[in-house]
Amino acid sequence: MARQLFELCGSDPARVFSPFCWRSRMALAHKGLDFDSVPWRFTETERLAFARHDKVPVLVDGDAVVVESFDIARHLDAAYPQAPSLMHGAPEPYRFIGAWTDTVLHAGIAGLIVTDIPPLLDDVDRAYFVTSREKRYGKALSEVTAGREDRLPAFRASLLPLRHALRGRDFLGGAAPDYADYTVFGGFMWARVVSPLELLAADDAVHAWRERMLGLFGGMARAVPAAA
Repeated sequence: MARQLFELCGSDPARVFSPFCWRSRMALAHKGLDFDSVPWRFTETERLAFARHDKVPVLVDGDAVVVESFDIARHLDAAYPQAPSLMHGAPEPYRFIGAWTDTVLHAGIAGLIVTDIPPLLDDVDRAYFVTSREKRYGKALSEVTAGREDRLPAFRASLLPLRHALRGRDFLGGAAPDYADYTVFGGFMWARVVSPLELLAADDAVHAWRERMLGLFGGMARAVPAAA
């Protein structure tokens, strides 16, 4: 059985946009592992019943079914130790980077791009997405992203820890990327695929890092249809 990665997309199966799926997609490429991308959409929870889970990514790797991006990365390191490691040393620093990404970076990005997602979805998924997200925010999505251009400077300022971490190095992992890079990069790929909003200034060190990430693995990420 071919290795499969269930990934979130909209009406176009080529536009994979979940930041968590991008973590796993980049991790598989880092390991040099081929996989079949299986398109999955918000309202297709029954298709994941075999995994006893309701969200993607889900990796099917032989007899192993692995859910959650962090656990997928740990599985890949354990199952394929001969390939380049995703995590060096204890997993705790990577958990912290994941926590910062999920609570700070993703929250900041979502408040700028969430209204760009519904047009990419089919009718049933669009209705689900808008209803569930407006309930989460307690307001219309148009209110969430109102004045987003004026809020870009504050978002860019919030990336200062990332700039400091990249000082004097090409990647968070050092001379080469590791799972820390893929964790953070997933958020920027989410924005790139769904939104025309330019999150990063061209002279930002984070922009230069993102360009290096887009060029990895033969430009795999750059080749995906994107809005920006």
